[in-house]
Amino acid sequence: MTDVGPAIVYLLCLATSMVCAALLVRSYLRTRTRLLLWSALCFVLLALNNLFVVGDMILLPSVDLTLGRQLSALAAVCVLLYGFIWETE
Repeated sequence: MTDVGPAIVYLLCLATSMVCAALLVRSYLRTRTRLLLWSALCFVLLALNNLFVVGDMILLPSVDLTLGRQLSALAAVCVLLYGFIWETE
């Protein structure tokens, strides 16, 4: 691997999304606020998405993980959208 810059960015994105997910889950467990639940689930799925990106771009460049990446991103957006729409009532 000659270009280390993108690998560092992918790993930092993965670490950031995992930390955000952990903080949101911890906050939800403490307060039991439903909007925090949906936000936490969204960030867990975004962390999974970033894990697919790291796997696709760094670990297994010969394997196409595009479907997993796109489905996890779609699921993350759908979960957060569901939480925003139905928890405002």
